[in-house]
Amino acid sequence: MAATAPHRNTDGEGAGADGPAPADLVYVLDDDEQLCVSLAWLLESVNIRTACFTDADAFLAAFDPERPACLVLDVRMPGTGGFRVQELLNSRECVLPIVFVSAHGDITMSVRALQQGAVDFLEKPYDPQRMLDVVQGALRTAGDRYARRAARKAVEARLCQLSPREGEILRRVIAGEPSKTIARRLGISLKTVDTHRARIRQKTSADTLGSLIGDMMRCGLDQTTV
Repeated sequence: MAATAPHRNTDGEGAGADGPAPADLVYVLDDDEQLCVSLAWLLESVNIRTACFTDADAFLAAFDPERPACLVLDVRMPGTGGFRVQELLNSRECVLPIVFVSAHGDITMSVRALQQGAVDFLEKPYDPQRMLDVVQGALRTAGDRYARRAARKAVEARLCQLSPREGEILRRVIAGEPSKTIARRLGISLKTVDTHRARIRQKTSADTLGSLIGDMMRCGLDQTTV
């Protein structure tokens, strides 16, 4: 497929605009503008949308944490460097997959990047096909991560509907306590426990408490979340 003109953006303009399909956007953050242009051409030749930045602060201001994407990030830049950008994104609990690039990479640098959650580390000049393969893998990872985060948020929203007493009973159910034990320990009747259990199912739109707990477990949530 013929390459299209790259979507260049060194100011952050348009980075949060609506795009085609989820996880088709690649942020490129590198102080080398020519490299940004070159990489944008390469990625958009296979219909991967790009948003390019030469300044870390501009990227951080424009970055949309709700849009599935990945980031190609240079290690060494004036001002805020790549590792600092990674730290800031991690502190915001972003699930954005990061591919580091560097003309001065070494084993220590790559290990640090990967230990902090980067999905890959490429040395400049990189092989174009290798970059395409890595970015496409990162976009697949982005799709998975954002889908899991969305599922987790949906379950958390359901749990937020519960009253403190309903949350307490759900925690005890998760811990394996039968209704009779819950009633005795809370000093309430068994009928009241059953009423609370029914309200929990109703408020969380769950067929059974077992299915609700299953949804929580799949999202990495436990009784401390309630």
